[in-house]
Amino acid sequence: MQLDQTPRRVVSLVPSITELAHDLGFEVIGKTKFCIHPERLESAKVVGGTKNVKTQLVRELAPDLILANKEENTQECVEELIEAGFPVYVSDVSTVDQSLDLIEKMGQIGGFEQEAVRLKKEIAEGFDSIEKVKPIPRVLYLIWKKPFMAAGTDTYISDILTYLGIENALTSWFDEGLRYPEINNDEIKSLNLDFILLSSEPFPFREDHREKIEMEFGIPTLPADGEAFSWYGSRQAKSMDYLEEFSRLLGNRMKN
Repeated sequence: MQLDQTPRRVVSLVPSITELAHDLGFEVIGKTKFCIHPERLESAKVVGGTKNVKTQLVRELAPDLILANKEENTQECVEELIEAGFPVYVSDVSTVDQSLDLIEKMGQIGGFEQEAVRLKKEIAEGFDSIEKVKPIPRVLYLIWKKPFMAAGTDTYISDILTYLGIENALTSWFDEGLRYPEINNDEIKSLNLDFILLSSEPFPFREDHREKIEMEFGIPTLPADGEAFSWYGSRQAKSMDYLEEFSRLLGNRMKN
């Protein structure tokens, strides 16, 4: 990706990157319908969803730069926008380190190095301050129902679990590299779990779902804030208090 000048006006096709771009100092002129942070970003034009971007709307906005992601957006969309002459930065984030690298890179691209350094430091120090859960709990992190789908080994969610001292039960059960595998009831029962974590997104697990799952598997469940576990970038810094409290709660439950 080559840029003739420092980009200021950007279209972001990824919710977590939309928030990061805004917080670094970019002018976000376009976003997806899933880009809910920051709430005050009402001036940005909605250009569809992450998988069904309305590329003509993006073209009409004439951004200096388009921000996309390998997993969130389709290859066809990215290629179409590149062929139309727009510079597109495509990220690929599945670890905390990669998230920190993304913050640094976007800071360099936009000339916001100082803010990027501050944000990276805040996140790194936040993780360092969280006491790891002991004894180590073995968990399954569910993101979807009918069929059940879980966060596999090669995911940002799984890396966050590791940072907190929590074992993702799929680390040894599946081959490395699987991201969000489907998993059936018998397979869940075979995992020897301490807890099942039920994410708030993309499937919004509710209290009634928790009750049914606990009854079905005889395994305690805990709700998990999907943004705290899966939104990289600046949202991670804003989630540290939640993750610290989550770790404390899980640790207390393990000791009881």
